[in-house]
Amino acid sequence: MYVDRGRQLSIVVFLVAIGGILLLFAPTFFNATNLNNIMVNASYVAIGALGQMAVVLTGQPDISVGSILAVCAMSAGVMAKTGMPLVAVVLLTILIGATLGFVNGFLVTRLGIHSIIVTLGTLGIYRGALLFFTGGAWVYDLPASFRWIALGDVLGIDNPIWIALLVIIAFALILSRTRWGRSLYAVGSSEEAARLSGLSVNRVLLGAFALNGALVAIAAMVYATRFSTVQSNIGTGYEFLVITAVVVGGAHIFGGSGTVFGVALGALLVAITGTVLVFLEVSAFWEQSLHGVFILLAVGFDVLRSRIRRKRRTVATEAT
Repeated sequence: MYVDRGRQLSIVVFLVAIGGILLLFAPTFFNATNLNNIMVNASYVAIGALGQMAVVLTGQPDISVGSILAVCAMSAGVMAKTGMPLVAVVLLTILIGATLGFVNGFLVTRLGIHSIIVTLGTLGIYRGALLFFTGGAWVYDLPASFRWIALGDVLGIDNPIWIALLVIIAFALILSRTRWGRSLYAVGSSEEAARLSGLSVNRVLLGAFALNGALVAIAAMVYATRFSTVQSNIGTGYEFLVITAVVVGGAHIFGGSGTVFGVALGALLVAITGTVLVFLEVSAFWEQSLHGVFILLAVGFDVLRSRIRRKRRTVATEAT
């Protein structure tokens, strides 16, 4: 398993540099309320990004997550409006997300088609089905008990931050302490080698896609409960945010490498961009462009480092 510590260090340095610029030109950025809001905004991106990391580690990114988030958020809102207990709403929403993710994994493994093509299709299917069954209507006046997920706090820290921290810790333990977690890296590094070592590649992929869907469902509830309504177009562009966080955080888009800490840092960087632009009095319309720049820089960095490693191996081989 290759871990890109350099990428993580680069993000930290970049965030520190941004902090220095803000101290000089916009010191009000560092007030407690604004920093708390940034962490809350980063929470739902980080949760979804860790789900995306699970499939990216296998070399099979999922671009349908925005539509999955929409289906889960709308479903949770409708169930909450019926008076269903909060625990039941949460568990059923996670089940819906895991099922949609499992469907993606099933299609990938059974059809033998790369996930980008499969999830491009399900992105449209899930969103279209949602609009058909809801008629494009919004869910209004969410119950206070449901909105507690995002608006409540424990020990003075907002619930979304706690939820994101729990997901980060749990996923880090899964990757480092379980055979299945390590198998994600093995499949992404080489499917053939993974099969020869006795791993069931299809089961690993199905589990990764189901986990991705479940985490997107959690992110959907964290995001949707911040507001009194759930809009039918919720989640549009979410896939771009989480994939940016994963790639910028050092996970290789073709699988086999990545860390939870790096992806969490990537999510923070993605979430903080818009707020930084506002405080520096730069048009927020540049936010998406900057995310695109982050992706190109990250991928370019990967390509450059790969070339350097290949040259070093060639030199070492010739020397022997």
